[in-house]
Amino acid sequence: MLKLGQINTLKVIRETANGFYLSDDDETEVLLPNKYVPGGMETGNTIDVFLYKDSEDMIVATTLTPKFMLNEYAALKAKAVTTFGAFFDWGLEKDLLVPYRQQAKRITEGENYVVYLYLDEASQRLVGSTKINNTFTKTPDDLNIGDQVSLLPYAETELGISVIVNSTYQGMLFRNEIFEHIKIGRTLTGYVKKIRADHKIDVSLNRLGYKAIDDNVQKLIQELEANGGKLNLNDKSAPEDIVNRLGMSKKTFKKSVGALYKLKRLLINETGIELVKNKEEKTA
Repeated sequence: MLKLGQINTLKVIRETANGFYLSDDDETEVLLPNKYVPGGMETGNTIDVFLYKDSEDMIVATTLTPKFMLNEYAALKAKAVTTFGAFFDWGLEKDLLVPYRQQAKRITEGENYVVYLYLDEASQRLVGSTKINNTFTKTPDDLNIGDQVSLLPYAETELGISVIVNSTYQGMLFRNEIFEHIKIGRTLTGYVKKIRADHKIDVSLNRLGYKAIDDNVQKLIQELEANGGKLNLNDKSAPEDIVNRLGMSKKTFKKSVGALYKLKRLLINETGIELVKNKEEKTA
């Protein structure tokens, strides 16, 4: 059975002036146009192709790889807005349509959006949607608290940033824990903080517990080294100054400073903090 929106491994059965015809195990045929035919292909070979419908509503094969497959998500750029909806570049010759009825909000040409790819049952065409809140897998059985995960931010809310976790689950990055600019559609690394009763996942950009302190201590050291070993920040600094300079909360900053101070790697004074060189650095 030919599977639209997915990679199919098909057998090459015959060559024509327009390209090669391919067949599945049910002997259903599909054309691979000449412009997608790789060199050296012969009858009897097998080939991996992506299947979709062309402008004439015919199933066609391509060796091009789209930016996402059926039931997946991707950040795409809107190429054009028409009376039918918005068209997006998804890596194929034919742009992907997101109809008006599938738009969470009106799409603006040239802007980036997170799009979900699905198969419309009525037309049997691949269609995009930015209404993705009801598309997620409900039960995150394969996740545990503290797990490192991939995050794809897709919308801003009053609470924070809604994200797609591991391309599968719905998550939330809360606004009071964000200390850097988050761009919609740009993949981030995060950590599972809580799995809620409604199956939504609270996530953080920092690892939990002592591991989070380790990450921020290292970040603080890097910032000090990049600034000649000194920073004009201390526990009297305004929280917004710390966020703007380091991208961390004042609470996290104070914990990181305390950890370095205990290791005798930091001097604290009225104007800020200063990194103390270790023995190897002093003798180098």
